[in-house]
Amino acid sequence: MVQKNEKAGEPLWQLRLYIAGKTDKSALALSNIEKYCSAHLDNNYSIEVIDLLKSPHLAEEDQIFAIPTLVRKGPLPVKKIIGDLSNETKVLAGLEIMPLPNQQKNE
Repeated sequence: MVQKNEKAGEPLWQLRLYIAGKTDKSALALSNIEKYCSAHLDNNYSIEVIDLLKSPHLAEEDQIFAIPTLVRKGPLPVKKIIGDLSNETKVLAGLEIMPLPNQQKNE
């Protein structure tokens, strides 16, 4: 598990990455999410990697049907993203770290 320090007054981003073995796609997904978190969450996150080949019973808790799947456990609400997480803009929007450029709210 990758654990970074929680900043005072800000919620810790709790992420769980479900994989099935040490495949290229799993490694790419982990590398991508670590890169995005490092760049956008300012050391205020944890990433738990769950290998379903070693712990298949854990897939039921988050209703995992495809892998790799990233689950944002916190802050609520829970969010899920399936795939290798290679599209940074869509991953950040899906996790609600930042909106897609064409979905920014009018002020």
